[in-house]
Amino acid sequence: MLGSECCAIGSAIGSPIQFATARPMLISLNRKKFEELIPRVATSEQYKYTWGKLPDFLRRLLISLVGLVVALLMNLVLGEDLWALTFTVGLASGFYWLWSPVYWASLKNFECRRYPYSGLWRGEVLDVFVTEELIGKEETVNKLGELVIVENRERRLNLEIGDEVGFVTEIQVPLKRDHRIIRSGDRAEMVVMSDVPDLSRIGKVSDIYLPDYSLWVSAYPYLRRDTFVEVSKQMGRRQEGSRREGGREGGREGRKRRSLNERRFRDEFRDEFRDER
Repeated sequence: MLGSECCAIGSAIGSPIQFATARPMLISLNRKKFEELIPRVATSEQYKYTWGKLPDFLRRLLISLVGLVVALLMNLVLGEDLWALTFTVGLASGFYWLWSPVYWASLKNFECRRYPYSGLWRGEVLDVFVTEELIGKEETVNKLGELVIVENRERRLNLEIGDEVGFVTEIQVPLKRDHRIIRSGDRAEMVVMSDVPDLSRIGKVSDIYLPDYSLWVSAYPYLRRDTFVEVSKQMGRRQEGSRREGGREGGREGRKRRSLNERRFRDEFRDEFRDER
C-alpha cells in the first residue's frame, strides 16, 4: 500500500504518474481489448470533435484552395510528363478540408496506442470545482482610438479523482451544463496506459466515465465509449455479486469472506482481459 507521502498527482495528458503496483481496482487489459477501446482509425465522435467550429473549417478550406493553386502551377511548370504527381497533389489538397480531421484524430489515437500496456481503473471523485482560464487575447480599438487588449476567458471544470491507496490525478475540461450534477464520492472509471507491464508508471489516461450518471468528462473522446461502457457494466455486475456473497456473514468471518470474494473477483476479471502470453 502507498502512504500519503507517496501520493502522486498528474494531469490527464501530463507527465507520467507513479503509484503502487498492488492496486485494488486496476485490472490489466490485453492488447486486443485495448485496441477495441482505442481504434487505429478515428471514430465518428473523434471526427466530430476534430472537425471543430466554423473558423477551423474555413482554415482547412483555405489550405485546400492553396494546395489546388500549387497543383495547377506544378502542372504548368512540369507539363504532362508528371501529370500523375500533380493530379495526386491536387486531389489530396482539394479534399484536405474533408480528410484532415480523420488524420489528426488518428494521430491522437496513435499517441495512446504506442503504449504497450494498459489497464481499467476504478476510483472516485475526490474534488470538483470551477475556475476561469485565459484562453487567448485580442487587440482591438475603442471609440477613442485607443488600443485595447481583450482577454478571452473560459469557465473550466476541474475534476480530481483518486482511489484508496493514494493514486490521484486531475483533469480540466470546458464546463458544460451536465457537469453540475458531479459530486465528491461519485464513482469514476478510465483506462490508464503505461510502458511497463505492472502498470507501476502511468504515462497517459483516457477520458473519465462516471457510471452513476452515465456521464463522460473529457477534453477529447479517446475511447470507444459504447465498448467501454459494456466492460464497465460487466465489471460492476461481477463486483456486486462478490460483495453480496460476502455480505451474508457478519463480523470478522464476514470481512474475511468479503476480502476473499473481492480478490477472487479481481483475479477472474483480470484473467479475462489480461495479456495472452
